[in-house]
Amino acid sequence: MPAGKQESGTTKVVIVANGKFPEHEIPLKALTEADIVVCCDGATVKVDSFGTDPTAIVGDLDSLGDELKAKYHDRLFHNHDQETNDLTKAIQWCLEREYVEVSILGATGLRDDHTLGNISLITRYAKMGVNVRMITDSGYFIPVLQPAKIESFKGQQVSIFSQDSTTLITTTNLKYPIIDRPLAELWMGTLNESLGDWFQLDFHPGPLIVFATFS
Repeated sequence: MPAGKQESGTTKVVIVANGKFPEHEIPLKALTEADIVVCCDGATVKVDSFGTDPTAIVGDLDSLGDELKAKYHDRLFHNHDQETNDLTKAIQWCLEREYVEVSILGATGLRDDHTLGNISLITRYAKMGVNVRMITDSGYFIPVLQPAKIESFKGQQVSIFSQDSTTLITTTNLKYPIIDRPLAELWMGTLNESLGDWFQLDFHPGPLIVFATFS
């Protein structure tokens, strides 16, 4: 994928993590339409097999075979930091180049512990200044750092996760209202439903993570 097609602030960047490679048309479209494709180490095998050349390959590179290292020798970014994961290293690579519109693919599936860890990181990335969306085969996760009106559609399945069990949350235009109360456990805000083309989340202090389905 060619770099520099747009100004860095509006460049469409996709990071592909080394979880389950997407099958649904929506994440695959995001991949094929990306201006920049950043692979987390071993995800390069899947992206290469899909027929896409990565712009950058980021990580400790321990999951990348010699053949692909040779093929993409000019775009390897070796990061030895053992205090963070390859997904965060890819985000850092993007921020260093002022790429802030980022979709993450392949961050779920395969290892359940990695899935949970990766999802939990998106609020951190938002606080770093990244407009991030994690797309799966059934929907997408977004971080919500402050009260917001979120675009939706009638019948869209919505789940809300609070990373702070003291956060007081009020929802508007969801089938099962939450009125000024915390979500003390992760399951408590799941399986809700939008009543129209938007829903409102008011809360303090936050942050929240929202999952919404494609259909």
